[in-house]
Amino acid sequence: MSLFRRSPKNLNRRIIDTVYGAVVEAARQPVLFRDWGIPDTPLGRYESVGLHLILFLYRARSAPPPADELAQDVLDEFFKDVDHSIRELGVGDPGVPKRMKKLARMFYGRMGRYWAALDAGDAVELGNALAHNIAPEAPESIDRSALADYMIRSARSFADVPDEELLAGVVRFAEPLPLERS
Repeated sequence: MSLFRRSPKNLNRRIIDTVYGAVVEAARQPVLFRDWGIPDTPLGRYESVGLHLILFLYRARSAPPPADELAQDVLDEFFKDVDHSIRELGVGDPGVPKRMKKLARMFYGRMGRYWAALDAGDAVELGNALAHNIAPEAPESIDRSALADYMIRSARSFADVPDEELLAGVVRFAEPLPLERS
């Protein structure tokens, strides 16, 4: 049984909902789509939510228990949301497990590559990974530098969140900096 789930159920549900809501809200920022090239499609939105969730998980991995359980609960919420979205797009019951396995493999592959680049402080590798994953047919459409900078700044912003606040649902992404137009 999860330690995180042992405390009052409604409080935990609120914390999970708060964290996941903040991830989704950050993933919907117009600058990500308008200026930085994330396609405004179901798969593009999956990528945006995924990269924000990966940032939350990146921070949670260094926090003491029960942060691991909170992270798992938020990750479970993400995959429930993905399952629901797949069904809304008209994929029938027999096709959902196959799609979910593919999307889970995609997510974990991205997480490993993004975390490695964040650990190394390698903005170029992070930008390349983002472009390759978000727009494999047109990686040049992704503003690698802006997205990588945003993720690095968000990882730093998250690092400043005390463990106790993280466990209470405090999520702190960096402010996205829109492109300067000449």
